[in-house]
Amino acid sequence: MLRESSLWARLPLLLGLSALTYLTYAILSPFLIPVAWAAILAFVTWPLRTRLLSLFGGRVNLTAAVMTFILAATLIGPLAWLLVVLQSELRTLYGLAAEFIARDTLPIPPFLQLHFPALANELTRLWSVAHEDPAAMRGSLQSVLNMGFAQFGLVAGGIGRNLAKFTFTLFALFFFFRDGPAVLGQLRQALAHMTQKQGERYLLAAGNMTRAVVFGIVLTALGQCTLAGIGYAVAGAPNPVFLTLVTFVIALVPFGTPFAWGGVALWLFANGQTFEALGLVLWGVFVVSWIDNIVRPLVISNATHISFLLVMFGVLGGLASFGMIGLFLGPVILAVVVAIWQEWLAQPVLSPPVDTKTD
Repeated sequence: MLRESSLWARLPLLLGLSALTYLTYAILSPFLIPVAWAAILAFVTWPLRTRLLSLFGGRVNLTAAVMTFILAATLIGPLAWLLVVLQSELRTLYGLAAEFIARDTLPIPPFLQLHFPALANELTRLWSVAHEDPAAMRGSLQSVLNMGFAQFGLVAGGIGRNLAKFTFTLFALFFFFRDGPAVLGQLRQALAHMTQKQGERYLLAAGNMTRAVVFGIVLTALGQCTLAGIGYAVAGAPNPVFLTLVTFVIALVPFGTPFAWGGVALWLFANGQTFEALGLVLWGVFVVSWIDNIVRPLVISNATHISFLLVMFGVLGGLASFGMIGLFLGPVILAVVVAIWQEWLAQPVLSPPVDTKTD
């Protein structure tokens, strides 16, 4: 009876805490993604912050301001340059597409005509049918353009929202650089209340996975898109900078890079550049994909001692659930779950008590 009255006495407190938790989430939910990005950036660049803090004689505010400025310049500079380059390249790409559509005959590669004549004839027939009615083609192009303008409006709105999030990320980044040790101390204290022995292990697992994802996925994608961009430029592919940027986005997904350079190789092949397409395929298989197939699994598995398959599921599932931030959150969550699982397996199995009574 006493226990039931105690539960009823605590019920208002539990309801109040639940309501406060929900209201806190509702207030902070627009800022959770920028704060998560700021935490990841601060964690990855923390060694540089430690060196600058020593260089500036322990002045925390100055160190935080300089670190925030360095990261802002590092991120904004390349993005601004890419936007300028992409603007001119997209104009060129639009001109190439318009010129291609205006052709009376579809350029069929000789290889396709020789080995797959039925497919070549069907493609030629479809192209001729599309050009028999110019008014219908103009209407189709107009609908595509209208759809494109609508999508452009969505993209422009998304850019505005992302700029606001980027501003909040830089703002939060300053405070992480300034108050990071205090925040980490409170997190350790909270984990000590929940689990007195394994809290540090969970933090270590999350930190190792974050570092492994950055070096094993992001830097690998940078290396792959750089090598692929060199291949695009040498092969004479149109708009190599734009294609390199697209390759970087695709390369963030494990084993996704072949779809990028493979699509460019197919474009070159369809335009009769057979030798260039073959060279790009060889470059992609033996140079670009070598990083993806060897370096990425090696870096991640050695750093985390977790199966690369599980990391890949974390990356893909995180992207599907949380967007780009899920690229980091997915593997980190799985790393903590694996740490809890290993802790549970390491606990001794309690055998049932042995009955020592004798008749």
